[in-house]
Amino acid sequence: MSGLAEEKVRAREQWTLDPCGAVTDREHEFGTREFFDNVEHHRYTEYAAWMPRVMGFDKFRDARLLEIGCGMGTDLLQFARGGACCTGIDLTPRSIEITRHRFRLYNADGAFMISDGEHLPFRDASFDVVYSNGVLHHTPDTAGAIREVHRVLRPGGTAKVMLYHRNSLNYWGDIVLRRGVLHADFLRGRSVAEIMSRIVEFSSHDARPLVKVYSRKEARKLFSLFKSVTIEVEQLTRPELRFLSPLVSESMLDRLRKWIGWNVIVTAVK
Repeated sequence: MSGLAEEKVRAREQWTLDPCGAVTDREHEFGTREFFDNVEHHRYTEYAAWMPRVMGFDKFRDARLLEIGCGMGTDLLQFARGGACCTGIDLTPRSIEITRHRFRLYNADGAFMISDGEHLPFRDASFDVVYSNGVLHHTPDTAGAIREVHRVLRPGGTAKVMLYHRNSLNYWGDIVLRRGVLHADFLRGRSVAEIMSRIVEFSSHDARPLVKVYSRKEARKLFSLFKSVTIEVEQLTRPELRFLSPLVSESMLDRLRKWIGWNVIVTAVK
């Protein structure tokens, strides 16, 4: 892991100091069962209730499943509870420590290691499923990482990957219009990439990880090696609508979520 690219060093610094999802519970001691329960409740009830259904946490019983970028192990634990044989990797040593502790706390089985998603330390056709949620848009060579996903999947295996969505309300409304134009970041000479690096991920410091976005078409092209590719868009909360929120019904919000949501979810079969 020596000689990491600058972008990877910044990413590792980001999630060492601010483990992904930890900010959602400030009431309980970090690493306790109460803390993890609250993080899980927020993720699948308040923030992204669609995730258990779309990601299929209970659909891979007995499958050999790899998560690239396991973070605090929140999603990986759901796959383990669903009966998958789980392996989690992460670039950040602290993430591996947290995930290992979390699995022990809940008496779940899994294997964990520090590794780079662009250079997976596994043989060809090692896994039935490769999962990565909100990770591969932070690595410099996203296309190379997806080629690695393809390599380690067995024929007929499934990749399920979430990337940030370029044609989303968050990108055009918050990042480009509000931050870039109204807050005059563009006039200060900041690019869209620089704005995203500053504000997309919660940060208590100044790591500024690399952040990229993809349209549906761009995401599909990334997975061109796969036999079949399905694209879904999700993740739009009512507060993101701001002053328009009172005008939007629940059914309309559901439609908007699938059109201009912040997440592009790719399901690809090798």
